[in-house]
Amino acid sequence: MTNRERVIASLNHRQPDRVPYAIGFTQPAHAKMAQYYGDPVFAAKLGNAFCSLSASLRTDWQEVRPGHWRDEFGVVWNRTVDKDIGVIEGTVVTEDTVDSAPLPDPNDPRRFEGFPKLIAANKDQFIMASLGFSLFERAWTMAGMENLLLWMVEKPQVADRLLDRITEYNLAIVRNAVKHDIDCMHFGDDWGQQRGLIMGPKHWRRFIKPRIKEMYGAAKKAGKFVSIHSCGDVDELLPDLIECGLDMFNPFQPEVMDVFEVKRQFGDRLTFWGGISTQRTLPYGTPDDVRREVRTMMAEIGRDGGYVCAPAHGIPGDAPAENIAAMIEVLRTQ
Repeated sequence: MTNRERVIASLNHRQPDRVPYAIGFTQPAHAKMAQYYGDPVFAAKLGNAFCSLSASLRTDWQEVRPGHWRDEFGVVWNRTVDKDIGVIEGTVVTEDTVDSAPLPDPNDPRRFEGFPKLIAANKDQFIMASLGFSLFERAWTMAGMENLLLWMVEKPQVADRLLDRITEYNLAIVRNAVKHDIDCMHFGDDWGQQRGLIMGPKHWRRFIKPRIKEMYGAAKKAGKFVSIHSCGDVDELLPDLIECGLDMFNPFQPEVMDVFEVKRQFGDRLTFWGGISTQRTLPYGTPDDVRREVRTMMAEIGRDGGYVCAPAHGIPGDAPAENIAAMIEVLRTQ
């Protein structure tokens, strides 16, 4: 089977010939393993199941001062410490400008001009078009976390307008992306903390659920699978996400949910992507601990399909190279 066939079998809850996998790295971990293997392009040779395409216009980001970048939404990111994502500085939307603050053009053809070449070059992989910061995250990075949460409680009409504008932007991205020969539309939107939801289930169902249902529906209407990355303790939302049309859930964090119980309850309706501990086992275990965990996850969570084995996040830079290599070894030799 090809990697694409393995992922599709897993999404259809059929057992593939081996468990598909997707190994992602933070920049420090990638640099560490490039040195460990003596190969700066080692990651391209791992056999990852996914090929991810992005409609983000990174070329339009501007370095406003050393280590500080302004994205296409006008948000400034301090990347002097965390070089993978960063920390926002200031806000670009206020209560008075939710209707007038400029948004990028979702129909800019530059967003999708590289899709055909990448798709043609990766036919054996499962092709995902990714839309990160797809709703709640986009809103709070523009308005500020505290402001957005207060609006949800005290001025819901303000939160509604901002979220509606972001949804309209996202729908245009989705409709453009699904014109291409992709397999899946992948969304990123963190709703969870280490314990519980950031905004609580009541406000999630009021402000987030109707809008993601519309976005997921646009992808499903085009015959594409739908995947979500949402960090934290969000398992109470899984029935809602299934109702919205979700096919695959990531990062499936063992630190915040009982992954075996979640598989038991929802494994016939969802495929899980992730599951290897990046808060405990990879940084603090031994190579044998890592091998044991990866084999257990593939055997238990991967039974009857429905699983893409992966670190629960990009591998952190404090994970020992020997632990990372142990995980790669088990995945590649299954």
